[in-house]
Formats: sequence, structure tokens, C-alpha cells
Amino acid sequence: MQTVLLQAEVPGSGPAVIELSPGREATFGRGTVNAPVDFPLDHPGVSRRAGIIRAVEDYWLLTNLSRDSTLVVENPEGGGEFLKVAPGRVAAPIPFEFARVVLPVADGPCSFLVFASQHSFVDFDTPETQAVGEPTISGFPVDESAKYFLVLVALCEPRLRDCSSSVIPTVPEVLERLRGVPDGVELTRAAVNFHIDYLARTKLRVKPLSGSRKADWQRAALVSIALRFDLVREEHLSRLNP
Repeated sequence: MQTVLLQAEVPGSGPAVIELSPGREATFGRGTVNAPVDFPLDHPGVSRRAGIIRAVEDYWLLTNLSRDSTLVVENPEGGGEFLKVAPGRVAAPIPFEFARVVLPVADGPCSFLVFASQHSFVDFDTPETQAVGEPTISGFPVDESAKYFLVLVALCEPRLRDCSSSVIPTVPEVLERLRGVPDGVELTRAAVNFHIDYLARTKLRVKPLSGSRKADWQRAALVSIALRFDLVREEHLSRLNP
């Protein structure tokens, strides 16, 4: 089961996205011709081997291979939470579902995003005294405070306000709708596209429809699943208020 996604934020860096299943790991850094890394970051201030990310069940571990540089891991969707991974620290557990790893460089920003999509949640329907065996895993583990959920609410808004509506907002329409929402001010078109793809591939795991354009079937399938299973409800429209 896929648990961790890495997305580059550095212009000119290597692969846009890397997927890691439990037990797999990826090295990141500038790399060399003779010693390439799995996730290259094309910045002269980055070490050739800056660190290692290892996927576990529903979180990930960060190893800092630098001798003198601290790595900072931010929670972009929280209240300013962050943690530091000291030089030489091995396998530091990172609890955030959505995180930004920031590397210290003198010239310009250098960071990348990490999504740990398979966070598990307590089954509140089972009394604690009767709970036996492995905990129940949520079929669609979504974080209602995350930006990807805000994008999902915007996609579902026309159908929630009028159940007979067949309108599925386009990416530009979602972006325009979220410009007046505090949590959506910083979103770009590329970010909205990524959140839609992240929801489709990882969170709701929608299946492609034959003969349909990717952008169309993804958005339509996300709205269908979100409303069918009450993942997005009328009360969530309050997140779209200015």
C-alpha cells in the first residue's frame, strides 16, 4: 500500500513526484554522476547526500546525513508547527500528514513536500471495552483541516447547494472560488491540480473512466464518491466562507 509521496518544490529539480510504499526509502540531495540520489534537488547549497526518507505504516522517518546543517520540517496546514532534525539524526519520526522539508541554503528557498496519506483513525463506533484485535482502518482517511479537503469541498459545492445540479467546477473555477477564503489565498493552479490528483490517486482512489479526459473524470469521480459516502456534507460549506 502506498503511504508516502514526495513532491519537488525546487525549479529544475528531478522527478516531480516519488511514491514510497512501507519499508521503502529514498535518498535526497544534489547527487553526483557516480552517486545519484533517488530525489535530486538541483541547488548548489544542498549536500550531495542530504538525507533519507523511509516510509513506515502511516508515517515516515527522516535521517539527516549532514554534518552541520539542521533540517526543518514544517506543517504548512497547521498553526505554525515545525520540528528540527539535527545533523546526523537517524530515523526521526515525522507525525504530520502533510509536511514541508526545508533545507538551509544561503541563496533562495529550497524545500520539498511530503504527503503521508494513510494515517489511521480511532473507530469511535466500537466501545473501548469491546475493542479486540487490529483497529478499524478508515476507508477514506481524509483530514478535514487540510487544503486538499478544502479543494474537495469547492468541487462539491454546486451539488450540495442544488442536488439536481450537474455542474463540476473546473480548476480555474475552484481557484477563483477559493481566492476569498483565508486557507485558499496561497493556492495556485498547479497546487489545485496536485491536490485533485492526490485525492484521486491516494485518498479516494478513484478509477479512470474509459474514453474520458483525465481532468474531467477525476473531478467528477471525486464529487461522486465524496457525496455518496458523506465525506463532504452541507456543514462543510462553512469552510468556503470568507
